[in-house]
Amino acid sequence: MGALEVVVTALWAMLPAYLPNSAAVVLGGGPPIDGGRTMGGRRLLGDGKTWRGTAGGWAAGAALGLVLNQLRPGATDLLGVAVPAFPLAALVALPLGAMLGDITASFLKRRTGRERGAPFPGVDQLDFVVGALVLTVLAAPGWFGTVFTGPVLLVVLVVTPLLHVGTNVLGYALGLKDEPW
Repeated sequence: MGALEVVVTALWAMLPAYLPNSAAVVLGGGPPIDGGRTMGGRRLLGDGKTWRGTAGGWAAGAALGLVLNQLRPGATDLLGVAVPAFPLAALVALPLGAMLGDITASFLKRRTGRERGAPFPGVDQLDFVVGALVLTVLAAPGWFGTVFTGPVLLVVLVVTPLLHVGTNVLGYALGLKDEPW
């Protein structure tokens, strides 16, 4: 697999995991998942993690995967790279894992005394990636092994933090985010 194919495969395969957190912000609101419960005097997750946002983010990522499956033949021709199709298990696991990774990071933030929106370097950039990859390897191991080769995983782990920081800074500059991380 050449360098272009590795990068294109990495980005294509992660798109259903990249969208859910942004979609959750737009589609969220309503009751928080933790119901206001605390542990050690701190909220379990906080008001930023809601059932509606989680479900909406998951659905948006899965829907994007379905669209990508339809666009796959044309994308393959246009890009000159055989981009992967998403089996049903991956369509469910990638966005759901991304949401679960983000929820886990919120739990860890609260346990370490960080407030909502406070930076947590490394965790903020890769929480959803780890969640998406772990759930996908469990749900679709054959597909995962074929698509997420060593070089593809390396690109995901290097490019994702750069994309995450870049999009957050842009969102902050546009007034869509309260903090640039």
